[in-house]
Amino acid sequence: MTQPIDLPAGWQRTIRVTDIAPPQPTTLAGVYRAAARVMATNHLHQGDMVADAFDRVLTTPHATRPMCVTGAIRTAVSGDPHTETPLASLAIRFLADRLLVDGCGPYGDDDMAAEFHLASWCDVVGRTTESVCAVLYPAADASEVSA
Repeated sequence: MTQPIDLPAGWQRTIRVTDIAPPQPTTLAGVYRAAARVMATNHLHQGDMVADAFDRVLTTPHATRPMCVTGAIRTAVSGDPHTETPLASLAIRFLADRLLVDGCGPYGDDDMAAEFHLASWCDVVGRTTESVCAVLYPAADASEVSA
């Protein structure tokens, strides 16, 4: 009798593993590097947190859609672009303080001001996925130096 693991020579069985959670970063540097990987995989979306945020056309999970840098940071930390966590908020604030939009930084010191500033930075005409990743990796290095 052939058991499920006894396959003829040369045959392979594909096993889909779905219950393994990706490692969650615990430092700012880890968050920025993970967010860069999320951006490289999902690509940049301008104009909203994620593409088709109200699910009018797309049915894929929000964490797999193109997204802004704020969504990428939140996805890197929690796996969901809409979930706010203390580490994601800290990462968003730190990054917002490093970037300028029309020569200005964030208009305030709260989370909403930092998120609005990052959204404005992402929505600049000509911004690309590559340019976002090119900012996230140096931010990771800078956060290690300032820590």
